[in-house]
Amino acid sequence: MAEEPIAFLRAAQSPAARTVSQGGSQIAQVRFDRAELTRILTVYGRMVAAGEWRDYAIDFRDDVAVFSIFRRTAEMPLFRVEKRPKLRDRQGMYAVIAATGHILKRGHELAQVLRVFDKALLKAASG
Repeated sequence: MAEEPIAFLRAAQSPAARTVSQGGSQIAQVRFDRAELTRILTVYGRMVAAGEWRDYAIDFRDDVAVFSIFRRTAEMPLFRVEKRPKLRDRQGMYAVIAATGHILKRGHELAQVLRVFDKALLKAASG
């Protein structure tokens, strides 16, 4: 049995993508950077403290990074926060999508897009 070398991954030039090699070909995957994850997890933590959300998942694909929010672990996600760098020059690369597939908010800045949860946070905190 021949031993295969260990492949170490390096970050790509763009902070939004990371290059992964598979079988000699290069595939760029979209990632959330530390500042983006901090903003998302701040909102998530507040809603967990209010008892509204209980679980999350992060998925990195070739063209999109997705932060899914769940009420319970075994359910479909209530919301998805998506980052699609290809839409940067159009309507914005960040979007919040409901479980029904409706886009609740889309924009160029993550902080502005996450404000869609402010109303729910105030409602959860007061009730």
